[in-house]
Amino acid sequence: MEENKPQESGEMDFQSRLPLEELRAAVAAIKTEIRKVIIGQDDLVDLLLVGMLSKGHILIEGVPGIAKTITSKLFAKTLEVGFSRIQFTPDLMPSDVLGTSILNMKQGAFEFKRGPIFSNLILIDEINRAPAKTQSALFEVMEERQVTMDGTQYNMEAPFMVLATQNPIEQEGTYNLPEAQLDRFLFKIKLDYPDLDQEFEILKSHHARKSDSALDQVQAVLKPEALIAFQDLTMEVSVEEKILRYISEIVVRTRNHPSLYLGGSPRASLAIMNASKAIAAIDGRDFVIPEDIKKVVTPALRHRILLSPEREMEGMSTDTVIDGIIQSVEIPR
Repeated sequence: MEENKPQESGEMDFQSRLPLEELRAAVAAIKTEIRKVIIGQDDLVDLLLVGMLSKGHILIEGVPGIAKTITSKLFAKTLEVGFSRIQFTPDLMPSDVLGTSILNMKQGAFEFKRGPIFSNLILIDEINRAPAKTQSALFEVMEERQVTMDGTQYNMEAPFMVLATQNPIEQEGTYNLPEAQLDRFLFKIKLDYPDLDQEFEILKSHHARKSDSALDQVQAVLKPEALIAFQDLTMEVSVEEKILRYISEIVVRTRNHPSLYLGGSPRASLAIMNASKAIAAIDGRDFVIPEDIKKVVTPALRHRILLSPEREMEGMSTDTVIDGIIQSVEIPR
């Protein structure tokens, strides 16, 4: 219907059936706080917010020194939630992440001492530096939000989100993440160097701040109970069947594409659907449109598909294949 079309200004000319005003205000407040320090990473911040609202985990890839870690820490600072940082190294053991059972001498029994994964927002720095045994310790907790130790199940406290970083350049002392673990990340975000103007603004900002800590510039603006309510509200955003079919066609085409060795799983379709709901909610809409899908398809798929050996040798990227698939699928009207 014509009255349901969004205006170019971004303002909506319809009455939403969902109360999204507070959600939009909270998102704007978080962006304002982060922009006090971070310059030129708007896409990263936007996708972090989408991941937060859609209860997803995010993998951030980029060369050292482009604010992967500090942006993640500032994002956590804007939320009044528990925060834990784990530096992955080759000698890190699963018990260093999940926790371990220790003997209580007074009671004469073993008790579980929780590891740093037991928090709300967990930053894992250089996730590809830990061996497969330690990486596999994240499988259960990322997917099912629980840890099973000695036959006992320990549930994670909501909200729960993992942000992981990795360096794509340095290969010495690193381990490729298995496909099963990559599939548990909602998005893989690729960061590049800032442009000339952004580099200049970064220097000006640091010079003006003198010795003040970046974290001290940012204040918490969202409480855990409000965040959980916003996550539940986001799931109420409606998706028409023609939009669901649009998502399905995109993902299915990755499975029989001549340039791909591995296509997207049904979890990829769910990731695109849930992330597009968050995009719509942030824009103040209670329904998903095709443009929402286009915004999240690439970060939701790029780590879930594998190029064929021939295309990889030619230097083709997964992003190029995804762009081609998007162009080939008819947009629903």
